[in-house]
Formats: sequence, C-alpha cells, structure tokens
Amino acid sequence: MASINIFSTTSHRSPELSASVRTSQYPIGYYPRRRPRSVSFAGDSSEIPTEKPEIELEFIGPKPGSDGSYPVEKAKAISGEKLLRNIMLDNKIELYATYGKVMNCGGGGSCGTCIVEIIDGADLLNERTNTELRYLKKKPESWRLACQTIVGNKDNSGKVVVQRTPQWKKY
Repeated sequence: MASINIFSTTSHRSPELSASVRTSQYPIGYYPRRRPRSVSFAGDSSEIPTEKPEIELEFIGPKPGSDGSYPVEKAKAISGEKLLRNIMLDNKIELYATYGKVMNCGGGGSCGTCIVEIIDGADLLNERTNTELRYLKKKPESWRLACQTIVGNKDNSGKVVVQRTPQWKKY
C-alpha cells in the first residue's frame, strides 16, 4: 500500500476581515497554511517482495586438513547489504593470516591483507573498486579484497564460493 501526501491550503482569518477578502487577493491577516493530508492507494501485494534476496556463501579454507580435504564454512547474507569482510567477521570465519591479524587496516582497503579468491559466483559481486584495481593490478581477476567486495546488489540471489587465499600465494 502506498501513500501520498497532498497539501491543501486553509486560511486563518478573523470574521471582520471577510469583507477585505473580496477586495484583495491577499488581505491583511490572511495566512495561507499548508496542511498535509494522506491518501492511500491499494496496490497489488504480489508486486512487493516479502523476503529480501539472499546470497549463500561457501568459504574454502586456505590449507587442506589432515585428511587432505579443504575445510568449508557456510554463511548467508542479504543481497547488497554487506561487505564480504563483514560477513566473514560476523560469522567468525577466519579471514586474516597471522600477519594480517596484526597489520590489517580495519577495512579501509589500504593494506591488502584480506585477499580472497572467488571460485564461483563472481557475477553476484560488485565490480572491482579503484582500490582493488590499484592493489590487485598484477593479480588474477578472480582475486578480490574482502573489505571492498559487496555481496549481491539487492536484486539478485545465488551462491558465491570463496577461497581464503594465504598471503604468500603468488601467481
């Protein structure tokens, strides 16, 4: 249901000024005031989504476990509302290597310690920012800075697979 404010003009004048209303467009003591009135329109409720689109995320660990398989952690996020870094921190998913835990810039995009590799679902993320273009210009297109990567765009849903990349990994 949508509502629109419509303003109507009302006057506040004394009865003795009623004669002057006829002789002048704006008589003395005449103060037009705008008073809001709400009007509601009933719309088709199927047009308004009841749930916001969600992005499913899988985070693959940087090193294999003792059995040779890589650990996988999962999380969900509402499309377009959070940075990849914040989703990982909120879900207690390890983002930083030892050096990054001490030397990270707190999400400002100036240290490069939050590098991740997008394995699948890159189309569900924002394009590389200028900061990423500067820091990752010699790195593969699949590498992103988690502090600069917005997950979703408020309209899409799907699955993103992220490889937590160790800082020493080089291409």
